[in-house]
Amino acid sequence: MTHYSPREFRALTWHDAVPGFAAGTATPRGYLEGCLETIASREPVVRAWVVLNEAGAREAADASTARWRSGRPLSPIDGMPVGIKDLLETRDMPTQMGCAAYEGNFPRRDNAAVWALREAGAVILGKTVTAELGGSHPGPTTNPFDPARTPGGSSSGSAAAVGARMVPVAIGTQVGGSIIRPAGYCGNVALKPTQGGINRGERQATSMSTHGPHAGCLEDMWQVAIEIARRAGGDPGRLGLFGPATPPPARPPATLAVLEAEGWALLDAASRTVFETLLDRLRAQGVTVLRRGDHPLLQAFERSLEGVQALTNGITAWENHWALRNLIAQQPEGVSQRARGVVALAEAMSPEDYRMLILQREELRRRHAALAPLAEALIAPASPGPAPLWAGDVPGQPLAKRPTGDAVYNTPSSALGAPVVTVPLAAVGGMPLGIQLMGQPHADAAVTAVARWVQATVAPVVG
Repeated sequence: MTHYSPREFRALTWHDAVPGFAAGTATPRGYLEGCLETIASREPVVRAWVVLNEAGAREAADASTARWRSGRPLSPIDGMPVGIKDLLETRDMPTQMGCAAYEGNFPRRDNAAVWALREAGAVILGKTVTAELGGSHPGPTTNPFDPARTPGGSSSGSAAAVGARMVPVAIGTQVGGSIIRPAGYCGNVALKPTQGGINRGERQATSMSTHGPHAGCLEDMWQVAIEIARRAGGDPGRLGLFGPATPPPARPPATLAVLEAEGWALLDAASRTVFETLLDRLRAQGVTVLRRGDHPLLQAFERSLEGVQALTNGITAWENHWALRNLIAQQPEGVSQRARGVVALAEAMSPEDYRMLILQREELRRRHAALAPLAEALIAPASPGPAPLWAGDVPGQPLAKRPTGDAVYNTPSSALGAPVVTVPLAAVGGMPLGIQLMGQPHADAAVTAVARWVQATVAPVVG
């Protein structure tokens, strides 16, 4: 176990290496070799990667080095080593989705976001472990600060690779909580964009799925997200992520509103104390902090979130179960019991049940929009505590319900389609406890600016 403190831990970053590339005192190839050395050292325990394309990465890094030397980089992320969650297709590596039924699957094409990264000059280093099919059945990845604990899911490999300083950025995805929670567990920053903000390419089946970067710093997080969006845009029919071409400058919020939701009752005592201390530090900096009893609109919004986790689970199960049923029919031994449970949940629903869930989600979004005049963002823990211990399922016993941790603090933003930035501002018991800031839809840049100010101004809390 590595004791974690947000005051002391230094993540791997890219933006501060760029001046050396421009000056010729450092090279993307040298940077890549440092990443590969860290992977060789830490991967036997962390197990963040499914496959690495070292030869292809070195070739791409050499090409980037030549562009920087000639003064013609393709973008500020030209040469950046990036991990890609193994749900997203890559033309030069298999896409097996953490699922035995997809073992050996090699479509030889790029996801839209992967294509955009290559166009920006990024080095696609490898595929990171995902929970099976992006669900809750975990892969082999361990938490980079304690191998006895989960790194979260389903973007487990992406979060752990960044937390272990293997790469500065890795791409994750979220339907329920797969960007926010693993980022919080692994000490990362991360952006869960406005719904549809980054083109999902082939992964359009679910109405709440998003792509987003895990990163060692907010500057790299924003730069990667905007470079993708400027090339591939958003999902069909969506406006896509927009904002400045460089990371938005820090901006202090006048008011933040606390998001309690269903997670508040599950927050452990130490994590609650740490979070309340963080709120006190925000107040000391002149920020007004609203609680649910301070305004009727905030109170009404909190009440409307009752049952939001079941709502998101139901919507996702219904939208996924057609593909899952076919996969199970084709390869019944290649799909876990957890994934089969999603099908069982959906098959107990009717089209009318799904319709009612969608209408409830629309009402949630109206109530969230009503909060826009009250606060620049909502603030909450990224999870109801640090990463839990996970030793695996016990043979002969019922499957663990939440092997990758509880998404209760993540499902609100998924249902709302709202942008979230997760920031490593706290620790409990030597483990990271992420803090999330949620904005209104399409306020990705604004909430990133607030997150930059909070991280730069408010001292981290260690409990």
